[in-house]
Amino acid sequence: MALRSALLMLLLALALPATASLRQAPEPELRDLLQRTVAEADSFQDRFDAEVWLLDMSTRLTRYMPDASERLTLLRLVHREASKAGLKPDMVLALIHAESHFDRFAISSVGAQGLMQVMPFWKAELGRPQDNLTDNATNLRYGCTILSYYLKRENGDIQRALARYNGSLGKTRYPAKVIGFWQDFWYVKP
Repeated sequence: MALRSALLMLLLALALPATASLRQAPEPELRDLLQRTVAEADSFQDRFDAEVWLLDMSTRLTRYMPDASERLTLLRLVHREASKAGLKPDMVLALIHAESHFDRFAISSVGAQGLMQVMPFWKAELGRPQDNLTDNATNLRYGCTILSYYLKRENGDIQRALARYNGSLGKTRYPAKVIGFWQDFWYVKP
C-alpha cells in the first residue's frame, strides 16, 4: 500500500505544470479530489488502476477542461459507461474529442447534442422525451450503447462502426479522425 501511495504521489508530481518543482507535494486539494473520485469509480477492477488511469487522462484532458473536479467527474462517467458497453474508455474519449471537443452543450448542424453528439430522435424511439442529452451521464449512456451496438453489428470493425455512428458509412474521413485522436492522444498502452 505504501508503494502504491508513493507511486501515486510521483504521478501527481509529474502531472503538475512544468514550472512546479518535482520535490513539491501535489496540491492537497487535487490529491483529495482524486482520492474521492477513485473511491467513487465503480467500473475499475483495482483501485491502483483507477488512480493511474484517472490521473493520466485528467492530465491529458486539462487543456479542454480546466476544472479538475469537472474533469474527474467526466472521466469517471466515461470509464463507467464505456466499460458497461464493452468499449475502451480511451476510444470513447477520442470520439468525444472528434464529436464535441468536450463541449457538453455542443449541437451539430443536424441537431446532434452533447459530448457524443447523440441525435434527439433516440429519445422518442425509447419513449424517454424527458431525457436531457446535454447531461453527461445521459449522453454517455446513449452514445456508448449506440457505438457498442454498431461495433457488434460490424463484427468488431472499428472503422465501419464509427462510420455508422456518424452516419457516414462508406466514407473514411470521420473514422480516420476519431482513430487519429485515439492513436495520437488518448490511447493507453496495456
